Amino acid sequence: MSDATLSSRTVLVTGATSGIGLETARQLAERGATVLLHGRTAEEARAAADRLVATASIDADRLCPFAADFTHLDEVETLATRVVAEHPHLDVLVNNAGMAAPERHTVTVDGNEIAFQVNFLAHYLLTCLLEPALTSDPGGRVVNVSSSLHRTGNISWADPNRARRYSRLAAYAQSQLALTVFAADPRVTAVSVHPGVCDTALLPLYAHDGVTPAEGAAHVVRLCDPAVEIVNGAYYDRAERVAPAPAATEGRTVQRLNKLADLLVGRTAA
Repeated sequence: MSDATLSSRTVLVTGATSGIGLETARQLAERGATVLLHGRTAEEARAAADRLVATASIDADRLCPFAADFTHLDEVETLATRVVAEHPHLDVLVNNAGMAAPERHTVTVDGNEIAFQVNFLAHYLLTCLLEPALTSDPGGRVVNVSSSLHRTGNISWADPNRARRYSRLAAYAQSQLALTVFAADPRVTAVSVHPGVCDTALLPLYAHDGVTPAEGAAHVVRLCDPAVEIVNGAYYDRAERVAPAPAATEGRTVQRLNKLADLLVGRTAA
């Protein structure tokens, strides 16, 4: 991959203030992309941009901080409105922001189980609202940073909040399965990638040690490159395209998930 391949590209990376997100932003900017850095707060996003300018000698003009707390869906809507206004053409959306489900069942102000909202519903809403910018030119794509744990998950259709039987691992796996299923939605070309077990805040869910966030980010950045051909709905385990969990390729499941997500984020189907 030549360093210039991303020089005219605009990429939004969610959860870009630490871990894989920060490293993804760094590698994209180093290769010439304009990177919209999303953080939970404006201060965190600005600090991440300053850090990249200071440590990676990246031109500050190529980093644009944005803020939205994904536990508040109205902030996701505000974020999308601002992105579309300032960047009417977006080449890539990297849905990376994520959290481990908490020990205790936790519901957001929007009424959703917190991991399901932060890891999936917020990204679902953001992707839908950014669809005009992603499809304004051919070639726009979405890269969902998913997890191999999506294979252990199931979507509890009758109780997506898992209020009746809560387990943090089951809640996390459900959110990752939903994100992986969502990649097969035909509206915008999208893929999912498990970046490997990385030494980030989510490491305890997987193992005691992992590769560096930079190594994980490299697999994400590769899929942002227009020179890398992708198939809508494909799932990658690091650099390898592999079959995802069966649910992720079932048309009926994709439609059912869209209906559920529209309901939970308060969108009326167009």
